[in-house]
Amino acid sequence: MTTTKKAAPPSERRAHLIRLAADLFAEKGFRATTVREIADAAGILSGSLYHHFDSKESIGDEILRGFLDDVLDGYRQAVADVDDPRVAIERMVRSSTAALSRHRAALTMLQNDWAYFSAQERFAYLRTAMKEIEQTWIDQLERGKQDGQFRADLDARLIYRLLRDILWIPTSWKQAQGKSWTTDEVVDGLLRLLFDGVVAR
Repeated sequence: MTTTKKAAPPSERRAHLIRLAADLFAEKGFRATTVREIADAAGILSGSLYHHFDSKESIGDEILRGFLDDVLDGYRQAVADVDDPRVAIERMVRSSTAALSRHRAALTMLQNDWAYFSAQERFAYLRTAMKEIEQTWIDQLERGKQDGQFRADLDARLIYRLLRDILWIPTSWKQAQGKSWTTDEVVDGLLRLLFDGVVAR
């Protein structure tokens, strides 16, 4: 009988390394984090890390691609076969918030190191993905203007930028007094503010 712990399957081990690296990149910054630090966090030698990835950029690539693929898949599903732009936008808000909660480290990486990533050819897909995200929002906002659901003077691009910056923040908050809101409560509050405002009618 042996008591030796079995090694994790390659796919499971790789996923574990990606999660560790994502947390380090989010905490220290992508450029400041070394391969040695990732290996140390995983309890392996630096050389062993290269059995899974050929470079630090390859790790960052997998993290960011996974994040943006998740966001875009959610948006495409949200607007598919939906005639009502208000319904589409509500679905997009919920989908976006769920994806961001699953990829907090990737979001932090993108926010903190956007200038670096966007200047690298291998990360050119980031700009393409961000353009698709923006256009998806603008299309639905413009549809809402055209069918009379949204104000005719609405600046779709500006509203998208405002919503993006609201959505790209932590989706559960806690006050010093201990009051907390769940992700669903934050999303419901945002949708009420977006569609109903704060002025009593």
